[in-house]
Amino acid sequence: MARWPYCTSAWKRLRLAKLAEEPLCYACTLRGQTVEAVAVDHMKAIRDGGDPFPPLSGLMALCERCHNEKTASMDSRNSRKGARRFKGFDANGNPIDPGDDWHGGGSDH
Repeated sequence: MARWPYCTSAWKRLRLAKLAEEPLCYACTLRGQTVEAVAVDHMKAIRDGGDPFPPLSGLMALCERCHNEKTASMDSRNSRKGARRFKGFDANGNPIDPGDDWHGGGSDH
């Protein structure tokens, strides 16, 4: 069974609202790909002081691959400090990870 807050009806409503607002994967869209989002993830992790039920702007809609990539690099016990949430670059050659130092967000992973 999912842990709090993901097992609550409030989270389920928030998740559906985000997927309705943003049906495509955030990271894949930046890479120029069109992939359906199936997961919703917090921009700022709850364990790092993030709001468990943030406004929609505090959430990312992700495909399964990008969600798994982000979870492995940021949320696992073995994650490295300063690791990127998402690998890859946009059409202009800029890193797609909003927490990358290039975006000025290196400390907000």
